[in-house]
Amino acid sequence: MRLVRYEGLDGPRYGLLEGDVVRPTTARTLQGALTATASDEAAIPLSEVELLTPVERPRKILGIGVNYAAHAAESVSFIDTKSPQVQKWFNKQATAINAPNGQVHLPKVSDQLDYEVELVAVIGKRGRHVPRERAMEIIAGFCVGCDFSVRDWQKASQTMIMGKGFDTHAPFGPAIVTPDEISDLASVKLRCFVNDELRQTGQVRDMIHDIPAQIAHLTAAFTLEPGDLIFTGTPSGVGAGHTPPKWLKAGDRVRCEIDGVGIIENEIVREPGETIIG
Repeated sequence: MRLVRYEGLDGPRYGLLEGDVVRPTTARTLQGALTATASDEAAIPLSEVELLTPVERPRKILGIGVNYAAHAAESVSFIDTKSPQVQKWFNKQATAINAPNGQVHLPKVSDQLDYEVELVAVIGKRGRHVPRERAMEIIAGFCVGCDFSVRDWQKASQTMIMGKGFDTHAPFGPAIVTPDEISDLASVKLRCFVNDELRQTGQVRDMIHDIPAQIAHLTAAFTLEPGDLIFTGTPSGVGAGHTPPKWLKAGDRVRCEIDGVGIIENEIVREPGETIIG
């Protein structure tokens, strides 16, 4: 099953993505959508649908750092780290979430905006002390994500949190693809293009800490809840790894692809930067 969340005539709702059409359901929540069937309403061409974030407002957006060996090697130059034996986690803020085709802000306070294609795991059931052999039981499905990162702010913060949590910097989608749709998760390939130039390639099997290990580690400390997102790491080829660095600029387009999961594409625009209070 491939679940999309879209803007309907009566507000946001979930639908089933089947080829190039969306079949509406009556579901308004993720939990309802996971057991939903198509309603009697007519199918809508995907080209006519405004796709929203597959989860409206996740309680937790967690990301694992330097989780691909080649990326860990290239990261030494800009975050002074190496391949970790212990999982290194950070969080992105709820206001960072963005639609699969939403505009991403080039921050007012930095010109060091970078891209990271990632497989995103969407949690579907509550889980605490989940052993790795049962980890897949709490996953609702997978999305394509881009962990946009502001490198100078990331480097300046001991926990990376400031460089990872800027508004709009966690687009994901286009659909939640349930695990049964992916026959061999380890062989799934990830790619990232900037203005049609291939920058990143990798496979899920290249992870240092695989997804079951990630879930076992996280749930040893706290409960994962339905709708939580896990950004599972990125392969090498990020902008900061080039000499000189290839930072994103306003007008750039970043396209992230994961075989069997989908494609998201985001335009980089200058952050408006106005003061907001209230």
